[in-house]
Amino acid sequence: MRSVLESRVHQSAFEPVFDVFWSTSTRRALTASLVAAAAVVFVFKASSEMRDFEVYWTAGARAARAEPLYRVEDGHFVFKYLPAFAVLAVPAGLLPLSAAKAFWFLFSVLLIVALFSLSIEVLPEKRKPVWTLRVVLLIVLGKFLGHELILGQVNILMATAAAAALLAMKSTREPLAGALIVFAIVLKPYAVLLLPWLLARRRRGSILAAFAGFFLVLIGPSALYGWSGSLAQHHAWWETVTTTTAPNLFVADNVSLVSAFSRILGPGEAAGWWAAASSVLLLALAGAIFLFRRHVRCPEGLEGALLLTLMPLLSPQGWDYVFLLSAPAVAYLANYEDRLPRALRVLAIAALAAIGLSLFDVMGRSAYRAFMEASMITWLYIVVVAALAALRLRKVA
Repeated sequence: MRSVLESRVHQSAFEPVFDVFWSTSTRRALTASLVAAAAVVFVFKASSEMRDFEVYWTAGARAARAEPLYRVEDGHFVFKYLPAFAVLAVPAGLLPLSAAKAFWFLFSVLLIVALFSLSIEVLPEKRKPVWTLRVVLLIVLGKFLGHELILGQVNILMATAAAAALLAMKSTREPLAGALIVFAIVLKPYAVLLLPWLLARRRRGSILAAFAGFFLVLIGPSALYGWSGSLAQHHAWWETVTTTTAPNLFVADNVSLVSAFSRILGPGEAAGWWAAASSVLLLALAGAIFLFRRHVRCPEGLEGALLLTLMPLLSPQGWDYVFLLSAPAVAYLANYEDRLPRALRVLAIAALAAIGLSLFDVMGRSAYRAFMEASMITWLYIVVVAALAALRLRKVA
């Protein structure tokens, strides 16, 4: 009771400041400033980059002409997404590349605002001022978001869709939640990790919507490629994703468990077994957290936050910037840090600080290279996972 009263007093002390800071006129001014800053960054930096977006643009153009999507000659920049993704990218492929890049960059910047807002709204209660949560999110995830924007990636959209699905569950809009999860899987196949959890919840509306969505995802490309052509594209997709993973395991930005153990043990079966065993343990932990859901209200937020955080760890293609998916997890830890056991609280705060401040410009070339080659981001996020588990086991969230 005391902690609840303290949080209410704490919130009430900041509410007037927050209301002034986030008045309608102020938000409009901040949004305009954000768009202007994004335009400047795009013109002087991102417009000549966004190589990953070019892959999507090319796939959309190919899909519009019913051409093969997965080509060996594309090399490192081969398209690795579901055929349905290419169908969604058709409108972008119809635009000039420069115009498509500009639109996607500005849209992604606005998505960051939406992702932060959704990650905070998913919380069962707001024990800290909203501005504090936003600042923590920006500090911890800022470098990942910047990298994402320069690449022109779609993880921000995928994370926003997943966070919106969590909020839909919180407000009992189950069909919307199921549809959003399918959309997230189309954008990034590793979001399929959310599907078993969706089934385990046993909510008819979200399950039926998910099955209907998957049916549309599978048959959608046939509108452009025909039935046999669509089947051929799906087969080519599977071959592509299963044959292009191994060369990426020793790239410093790969934060997956299999990459981390491969650096420690070298390539081979030993690293694979350790990564597989660790993955099973993490999934078992997620299952145990699910079993404790009856002890808390609005359990979906923390469960979804945990699964989103696990995706870069479990996926062999888990690049460091994919940890922007941990936005809901960071919001949970920032909101409930004082409810963690003392030792874990110190570790969690230190881990979040180290994640956010591990910048090339701050650490220097040699230190940053050593930091990444030691897979420190991977191990720091294991601390984040442990802190989320502690919140559930303590019946906090």
